[in-house]
Amino acid sequence: MTTPMTTLDVTHRNNAPDTDLDALVRRVDPDRWLASRFIADPKARADVIALYAFNYELARVAGGVSNALMGEIRLTWWREAMDEIAAGQPARRHPTVEAVVAAGYPLSALAEMAEARMADLDAAPFETEAQVLAYLDATAGAVTMLAAWRLDPKADPHAVQEAARAYGLAGLWRLKRAGVQRLPADWTQGDVRRRVDAALGKARGALKALPIAAFPAAAPAALAKAQTGERELSPFETQLRLTWAVATGRV
Repeated sequence: MTTPMTTLDVTHRNNAPDTDLDALVRRVDPDRWLASRFIADPKARADVIALYAFNYELARVAGGVSNALMGEIRLTWWREAMDEIAAGQPARRHPTVEAVVAAGYPLSALAEMAEARMADLDAAPFETEAQVLAYLDATAGAVTMLAAWRLDPKADPHAVQEAARAYGLAGLWRLKRAGVQRLPADWTQGDVRRRVDAALGKARGALKALPIAAFPAAAPAALAKAQTGERELSPFETQLRLTWAVATGRV
C-alpha cells in the first residue's frame, strides 16, 4: 500500500501535485486501486480514491526529504491544511486537499493521519510488537477505517482493524525486502507470516459484521499472506485474489 516508510511507489520523487488522482493511485497504490474498482457508486469510488491519494502524499514525505526537519515541515503542512478548514478557512489549492475535503472525511482524522506519519521520519526499527501495531493502526488502519466509513457510514470501524493490520504487516515486510527495516530486528519472515495469519484469522470473524458495500476497503488484506512469501504477486494474481475476496466476503 508509501517512500522509506511505505510500499507506495518508493521510486516516485516528483513533488508536483497530481491532478488526476485516479491515475496517481493506480500507479502508486495498485492494490487499493484495484480493490476500489469493486465500488459500484462512482462518487463513493472517487471519494475513496481521494483518501488513498491523501495517504500516499503523507506516506511519501519521508522518502522525498534529505532530513527529518524538512519532513516535519511537509507533514505539518498537511496537518495544518486540515486544521485550517476545521477552523472555517478555505481549503488550500491542492487537488488532493480539495478532493479529500470535498469527500467529507472527518478533518480531525485526516490531521491525525498526517501526525502519525511523523514516525516515518525515524529510520530506526520499531522495538516491540506494540509499537508496530500502534503504527499500523494509525496509518493503514486509519485509511481502511475511513474508507469503510465512506462506503457505509454504519460500518463499525473496528471490523476492519485486523484486516488493516494484516495488510500493513505485509507492507512492512515488503519494505524490509526492499532494504528498509522498520520491523523489530529479530523478526524473521516466519514471525511476520505467523502474525499475518493471526490477524487474518481475527479479521475473518470481524468482517462478517461489515456491510457488503464497505468490504472493498478491507479487501487488500486478501493479499497479505501471499505478499509475505518468497515472490511478488503478478498483477493478474493480485486481481484474482481481490475478485475472490470481494465475491466471497473473505480475506
